[in-house]
Amino acid sequence: MRDNRVSRRQALTLGAGTLAALAGCTGSDDSGSTETAAETETATEETATEEEMESYTVSMAPVGDVEFDSVPETWLSYFPGYADMGVALGHGEGLEAVGNVPRYHTDAYDELEGVSVNKDDLTQLIGDGGIDKELYYELGVDVHLTDPKWLTNNSFFGLGEDDVEEIESNVSPFIGNTIFRRTDTWHDYRYYSLYGAFEKVAEIFQEQERYEALKSFHDDYVAEVQSQLPSADQRPNALLTFGAGDQPDEFAPYRLTDKGTNKKQWHDLGISDALAGTGIEGLSTTERGYIDFETMLEVDPDVILMRGQETKTREEFQDTVVSYMKDHNVASDLTAVKNDRVFRGGPIYQGPIQHLFNLERAAKQLFPDTFEGELFDRDRVAEIVVDGE
Repeated sequence: MRDNRVSRRQALTLGAGTLAALAGCTGSDDSGSTETAAETETATEETATEEEMESYTVSMAPVGDVEFDSVPETWLSYFPGYADMGVALGHGEGLEAVGNVPRYHTDAYDELEGVSVNKDDLTQLIGDGGIDKELYYELGVDVHLTDPKWLTNNSFFGLGEDDVEEIESNVSPFIGNTIFRRTDTWHDYRYYSLYGAFEKVAEIFQEQERYEALKSFHDDYVAEVQSQLPSADQRPNALLTFGAGDQPDEFAPYRLTDKGTNKKQWHDLGISDALAGTGIEGLSTTERGYIDFETMLEVDPDVILMRGQETKTREEFQDTVVSYMKDHNVASDLTAVKNDRVFRGGPIYQGPIQHLFNLERAAKQLFPDTFEGELFDRDRVAEIVVDGE
């Protein structure tokens, strides 16, 4: 269990009298001791008042209002998309842990001068047996950017509502919303868009100016890309699916019509869902359905977007998965395979920085005659993240 040390968060809530008494224990016995003690108490009262004035509240479904005595210095998130939000707001140094470290794709930071996260320093929350509650005590962060309903509604994690309440009481609050998909039956409360959730995280870190600068950059960038797209009837449909390994034969389909943030780049490009009207559910939930190449051929999409392949480069993906499909007796008949329109489907989780790169990659993949090179200013993004201006 947790030791008896006073956390930074608890220290900020100590009364002025308590702090003054602690200060008095080290005071001298000379004639000025009374005056010094009085001055110390007055100064402490002023400091405490300043801290109280700096407290603020952030409201976000499903937890509601969360009060902060000061800006969090250390934090964690189960979702890598929220980790990316914190980094985008200039608070990457305080990130202590994510749910699944390999699913936190940080390669985008390599193109932004001064922006980095050392994944080797991050703790992974999930293990073979779920999530060990004691990890939250060991990490002792100032805030958990995680939807608690995500933890308590996935039985594999092994955490119940009582566990979450205990951690909130003894460590720090949870705040966050499961936004990467919108297909879970238990998620009966408000959803947020990528930038809707990002705005809440900006309030938590009191980085509203950085948020506004990045949102303005994002809005202009998306508008510019969309202004160059062909008409809707000239855009391809796509099958977004999950297929692991170098020679996948079983696939878990997604629905592009789902408004989850993991599909934002495809929504920005106005790509239609190849599964529409087919009767194939293709839901991303805790209970997954699967299809094979035969079913895929019945749909015969213009483009196939395959997830579970983000650790591969484009060339590695072509040399393994695409090469296997070209030689397969069924997959080789797919229109997308014949036309070299099989691509990596992007990460399952994404935040604002990652999305800028994912949109660029998607636009160049699907519309190579229209988009090439760098589609947005890396230096400007780095300037906002690093300098906050």
